[in-house]
Amino acid sequence: MASSAQLRQSALRESKRARANPPASSPQLGKILDHATEVFCHKGYQGASMRDIARATGMSLAGMYHYLGSKERLLYLIQKHTFSTILGRLRDQLEAISDPEQGIRVFILNHLKYFLEHQQAMKVLSHEDEALEGDYGREVAGIKREYYRICLDLLNRYRKEKGLQFDSRIAVLSLFGMMNWIYTWYNPRQDGSASRMARDMGNIFFQGIGGTH
Repeated sequence: MASSAQLRQSALRESKRARANPPASSPQLGKILDHATEVFCHKGYQGASMRDIARATGMSLAGMYHYLGSKERLLYLIQKHTFSTILGRLRDQLEAISDPEQGIRVFILNHLKYFLEHQQAMKVLSHEDEALEGDYGREVAGIKREYYRICLDLLNRYRKEKGLQFDSRIAVLSLFGMMNWIYTWYNPRQDGSASRMARDMGNIFFQGIGGTH
């Protein structure tokens, strides 16, 4: 049985290899990320170990290190996949939309729909927002900034079109606050579908910024 020192050395080597040769998207990788998301969701990033994730996936610990390199890389892949997917879906839906209010409502629905379909992943993103460092952290932060800028641009256009006065940055971050923490209170029996929630949340949001002076 390998010692702790040997496992650490192996992890460093495989982490470097994984960085140089990132795994292609595959059903196996998708299953690993799903299991890792579940482990992070229940134990937290700091509380989870590669052994926990290997056990959840049915892989050996050595195989997990060989395939993915490190726990940080797993979190990076989860965050990158989630944010990239949300952003890609949003871009596709906004292509045919010119009205900024409709665009913001699409933004809200896209976010909530993905959230309700992937609640564990969104919880991990909310809780581990600043866990990534270095190149991983910078890459994910870049995707998040682009997502933020799309919402900010839509809101600035809406503000100009309606002749309103409010701080767009505060409005955007308040909207994210409304959307990102629904996992703490969402009840499907009471709160309904993503479409219903997006409609009601959008109405509350627009009434709020429209009532500013």
